[in-house]
Amino acid sequence: MSSIYYEKQTERWGIQGVVCNGPKEGNPFQEQWVKAVFSSKNETVEAEGFYDGDGIYKVRFMPSFEGEYHINLMGSFMDEQEGTFQVTAPGRENHGPVRVVNTWHFAYEDGTPYYSVGTTCYVWELQSDERITETLKSLEEARFNKIRFCIFPKHYDYNLSEPRSYPYEGTPMDSSVLTKENFSEYTGKTEGNHWNFTRFNPKHFQHIEKCILELQKRGIEADIIVMHPYDRWGFSSMTKEQDDRYWNYVLARFSAYRNVWWSLANEYDLMEHKTLEDWERYASIICEKDPYNHLRSIHNCHGFYDYHRPWITHCSIQRQEPYLSAEHVTKWREEYRKPVVLDEICYEGNLQFGWGNIIGEELLRRFWEATCRGGYAGHGETLLNPENVLWWSHGGKLRGESYKRFGFLHDILCETPGIGLAPYELKWDCVCAVPEQEWMLRVKSYYLIYFGFTRPAFKEYYFDDETEFGIEVIDTWNMTIEKQGTGKGKFKVELPGKQYMAVRLKKVQK
Repeated sequence: MSSIYYEKQTERWGIQGVVCNGPKEGNPFQEQWVKAVFSSKNETVEAEGFYDGDGIYKVRFMPSFEGEYHINLMGSFMDEQEGTFQVTAPGRENHGPVRVVNTWHFAYEDGTPYYSVGTTCYVWELQSDERITETLKSLEEARFNKIRFCIFPKHYDYNLSEPRSYPYEGTPMDSSVLTKENFSEYTGKTEGNHWNFTRFNPKHFQHIEKCILELQKRGIEADIIVMHPYDRWGFSSMTKEQDDRYWNYVLARFSAYRNVWWSLANEYDLMEHKTLEDWERYASIICEKDPYNHLRSIHNCHGFYDYHRPWITHCSIQRQEPYLSAEHVTKWREEYRKPVVLDEICYEGNLQFGWGNIIGEELLRRFWEATCRGGYAGHGETLLNPENVLWWSHGGKLRGESYKRFGFLHDILCETPGIGLAPYELKWDCVCAVPEQEWMLRVKSYYLIYFGFTRPAFKEYYFDDETEFGIEVIDTWNMTIEKQGTGKGKFKVELPGKQYMAVRLKKVQK
């Protein structure tokens, strides 16, 4: 009989990992299985396990309640075994997984508001230990609370080196033949690669799990991109059977981490080997095999996926026009009635590509525009340097200017009454937001008014004759807040006549 090992105590929304020994002969990834039922007076969850190499099998579970839990472990190679453990109160920084609230916004499961200030860093976790450490430090300094990244390695301009590991046993093509001039010839090619798609490389996934936990320690959500088209290894053109095996393995390994989000793909519409039926099948696998109902979306290049689909929890959007992006958030909120997350609205950089060469001021403007329209924007950085190490793909050090200013915006959001902002039609020449709950109730107590690239020297306001407002002038680039007393009836706000300014009006409480 195989012995089982597990912690006798874990915290709410932590991870309980059940480990047992089993066969290593043959192909355990295909020939063996293990699963467990975790039950308490509040919930019963069946979790599928996975083979972790060297004759080790694991099942992971994230408890959603405090109290005693019972384990029933089953496997193809063992008799059913039982155990119990205690779930304690969550730690101070553990607020649980992020959920959708107020239709268009997010909060952790314990009710703490979550305001997404994310970044894109596609294969940061597949770099050297030194660069990974540098990336984590940069994420902390920038105060990002979400990062998009891939499980598979990525093949693209400025990203031609081999990753630290691969998801399957086997060998890749000889990368010495790659140059900047011929790299596109190898996109999607399988020639020269020798993979066994029935045998995963556990070390690849173990390393990603360590990175997910490092993010979790820092309060950062791991927005995991499960598939993408930028490939020279053949991972984007696997068969239906191989895809489904991959999805099941990923879900068994990662679902129990509270800070996981699922992004089915980056630029799904560029994956020529996949059909709409494929994407819907992957979504059904997630909905069936992720017992914790983590956030789910899919990201576009040209055409949006149908974000009305019930399995999609939020819109993960890349702009569709050369210039407009955040300006459409109001329309997308009304259309899809789900949180709108602009995961790509151009990157601060100086690449030859139009998606990677806007200035930091413009990226920050798009953040504020999206925010005041009731959505959430994402950062990226593609500044050229002698080492060709670009944050957007490799991580490392942030070199731009916009990232220094998102923490200030996050602070503004955290001071918002209730959870989330809604767009409010105040005047045609500005973008105005009010608390979501106040927009629904038509209450007048808080306005956040953003002027973007315009530069008024003053503004006059009139709401009613009774309400008195505290006046604050916010310089979003220099991160300053100037108090200008109070205003009542018709009143005037003095502004410095420069770009990227905002006004915050808060009802004076008597």
